Amino acid sequence: MSRLRKKEQVSFDGYTDGCIESGGIERLSDEDLQRLNELLPWMCFTADSRGRRFGDTAWNGKRDKPQIIPDPRIIKMNQLFDLSKKSVLEVGCFEGVHTIGISQYAKKVYAIDSRIENVVKTMVRSGLFGFSPTVSVCDLDKNEDVEGLPKVDIMHHVGVLYHLKNPVQHLFDIQKIVSDGILLDTHYAIPEMINSSNVVNDRKFEYYQYKEKGREEVFSGMYDHAKWLLLKDIKSILSEIGFDDIRILKDRQERNGPRITLIASRAGISGSS
Repeated sequence: MSRLRKKEQVSFDGYTDGCIESGGIERLSDEDLQRLNELLPWMCFTADSRGRRFGDTAWNGKRDKPQIIPDPRIIKMNQLFDLSKKSVLEVGCFEGVHTIGISQYAKKVYAIDSRIENVVKTMVRSGLFGFSPTVSVCDLDKNEDVEGLPKVDIMHHVGVLYHLKNPVQHLFDIQKIVSDGILLDTHYAIPEMINSSNVVNDRKFEYYQYKEKGREEVFSGMYDHAKWLLLKDIKSILSEIGFDDIRILKDRQERNGPRITLIASRAGISGSS
């Protein structure tokens, strides 16, 4: 977690937007919920039906409003794949907000994160909401961790690819794990950003080497740098491994750079858009 930024004080209650019935949280007294909020290094929060905060803000301007459950991207993923019949692997579960949203729809949910504190927070949040996903530690840049991943129907892949040291190899590894489709949301590089390249499977890939802050910064990757791929290479690899029905849901410019949300599936598997 970041040790460099000072948290701002945020209200415990009084929230009106994003409130959601929150399972066991609803039965906690104000005192117990406030204690729970202090037990773990929370970096985002949800609001229960009474507008009480579960979790904490990251810092002023970062995750300082109740998180929306389910996220619209998860709603779209369910519309396309009917998750009631699917197993889903969530890559980068953070603090379980998306995990809960996926669990509302999916038959079986697996969730992974490279940080043990995020795994614990996801377990706590999911359990208190009444869900029981299988949650574990996994560093996607370590072969031994990737080899232990379950085989699933769908992968929920939001905010992770651009933090990896070897995103190309990771994309190729997806074909060993996922049978039907992927929701991918990631930053990518445009040609004028390219500053380096490397070789994977005897092929050269260009990328933008992006400085990361490492293990202690919760919104960074685990190492000192990451590689942002060109969008054409992301789409090309997905097609090459069999996910050639690619639908762009959103392509936008954010503060740190361009970002894409897409659904990639094997032809004929996903439903109507």
